[in-house]
Amino acid sequence: MGDTTGLRIGFIGLGVMGFPMAGHLAAAGHDVTVYNRTPAKAEAWLAQHKGKAALTPAAAAEGADIVITIVGADHDLREVTLGEAGAFAAMKPGALFIDHTTVSAEIARELATEAAARGLLALDAPVSGGQAGAERGALTIMVGGDADAFAKGEPAMAAYAQRIRHLGPAGNGQLTKMVNQICIAGVLLGLSEAVHFAGQAGLDVDAVLDVISKGAAQSWQMENRGSTMARKEFDFGFAVDWMRKDLGLVLAEAHRQGLSLPGTALVDQFYAEVQRMGGGRQDTSSLIRRLDR
Repeated sequence: MGDTTGLRIGFIGLGVMGFPMAGHLAAAGHDVTVYNRTPAKAEAWLAQHKGKAALTPAAAAEGADIVITIVGADHDLREVTLGEAGAFAAMKPGALFIDHTTVSAEIARELATEAAARGLLALDAPVSGGQAGAERGALTIMVGGDADAFAKGEPAMAAYAQRIRHLGPAGNGQLTKMVNQICIAGVLLGLSEAVHFAGQAGLDVDAVLDVISKGAAQSWQMENRGSTMARKEFDFGFAVDWMRKDLGLVLAEAHRQGLSLPGTALVDQFYAEVQRMGGGRQDTSSLIRRLDR
């Protein structure tokens, strides 16, 4: 296992997930330098946490033991790692790169290959648990990469995770996150229709959810989003726009593998309807909106 305190960490990306994750690292005693494309977010982070801000990804990465990214999509990740003033050119030999962005398995493998050519270690490590999990330091992390890289990175990731699992070589973390999103899509479709049916049937939706959540229908989505769906509350972090990005990754990978995922493709189409209704920034439980028109 690597050292658990005192690491120099460059942290790139201070969105709703990255902001609290970087905060947990600072609270754990690490020397954290943050970078965000919008400098105001870095300034806001420094107002709450001990650390430094950098003007470029390269500056955040310089001298770091570990560089962590959580940005938007493949092109954003490529820009902050390999672009002008990207992190990889500034990282010292033997340093570890950890990416928590949900991206394609292809770019995860590409960056692992590029990191190895530069004498760096790399992990693709997408997360699950949403904004609330990031804020509580209770994320689940699905990790691809070699065992030495995982051993070095696991103690640092423990600052913001309750479950970290190494799942094999580069790309496997991203593939596992795709499995996660397939499951969530299916559960949310069923839960949306169930809550809609219960309401239309004149049932006490909260009472129904309370009793069925103690049986075989139980799920995290039911316990955390069922009642809020019934109340038309959709402001809980993980937006429809991001879910569609993730499902696009899933469907593209399925196409590459010659697989058919009709249920996932259907939910993706339904989320497109929610976007057309103006719900792109609402959380994924807003899937029910298309039934309540």
